Amino acid sequence: MSLFTDRMWSGLFGDEEVQQAFALETTLDRYLAYEVALTNALFSHALISVEAKDAVLAGCRDFTPDIEALSAGVAQDGVPIPAFIRQLRAGIAEPYAVECHKTSTSQDVMDTALALALKDVSAILLGHLSGVLDALKTLKSANVDRMLMGRTRMQAALPITAGDRITTWIEPLKRHQQRLSDATELVAVLQYGGPVGNSSGQGKPTQFIAAEMAAELELQVTPNSWHTQRDNLVGYANVLSMISGSLGKMGADITLMAQQGIDEVKLSGGGGSSAMAHKHNPIKAELLVTLARYNSSQISAMHSTLVHEQERSGAAWALEWMVLPGMCMATASGLHSALQLLQQIEWIGTAVSD
Repeated sequence: MSLFTDRMWSGLFGDEEVQQAFALETTLDRYLAYEVALTNALFSHALISVEAKDAVLAGCRDFTPDIEALSAGVAQDGVPIPAFIRQLRAGIAEPYAVECHKTSTSQDVMDTALALALKDVSAILLGHLSGVLDALKTLKSANVDRMLMGRTRMQAALPITAGDRITTWIEPLKRHQQRLSDATELVAVLQYGGPVGNSSGQGKPTQFIAAEMAAELELQVTPNSWHTQRDNLVGYANVLSMISGSLGKMGADITLMAQQGIDEVKLSGGGGSSAMAHKHNPIKAELLVTLARYNSSQISAMHSTLVHEQERSGAAWALEWMVLPGMCMATASGLHSALQLLQQIEWIGTAVSD
């Protein structure tokens, strides 16, 4: 069970846009988009006939996958593509079914689908991040000269302004905007390496086929396969964790500022207690801390996915599927919750007396 998608818990942890980016129907559509782009490129370089191209594209247009059969296929093969391609070929007129998926392999399809998903996720996250930064700038403008007690090691130190503290929330997130854009460029990349990652079987026009497919799918293209080179995906995950960590710092600050007796921030709303009606818990601020800790704990797992044995690893690759979507969900949930939290803030600090 995932709290990100659970019918009850997703109200706290979920993000519908990112969930849709990884939804089964969306993923299967991306598999089909890969096969369409591959077919078009193979025809362009005379590796399949016009009749074969038309038959494969017609099969793709009319294809409705059998999800139960795909599930059984995954249980047997460890990946969905063999069963997916068997089903797809079954709907393609003979003798052209064999031309479907020609020169490609399961990892090519799945990695390209992941690249498309992460491109969509990044657009969502960058939109959320922009909204959070706008809200922080508005908050700073309204409270810039109000006073707080600066605290070091959680002990009273010297007075600061609310603007000083809000600046420490803003600046890392501004840097993360650029980091996420840069990381997205490195992961939104077509995969077309063939059975063992050296384009064996594609023939001389391999790079031209890849370039044409990438253009159709609106992805980047690299000279070599990245089947076992997962460092860019880990770098992307690192950026996700940094975003969550910076939001977690803001959440921790606000949680402490909201303590009764400290009263350095006024929040509207807040979570209720089943036993203590007087409480207004800073739920969104606490959630930012939880999500930061979650993503930081997932980074070690993502670093483990760097260890691919030889030309493909079933173990490392499968671990990546388990971890990276959850990190994307946690980051999106954190940004969404941060915006809600900032909208709850009525004031920070105390006004400077004349």
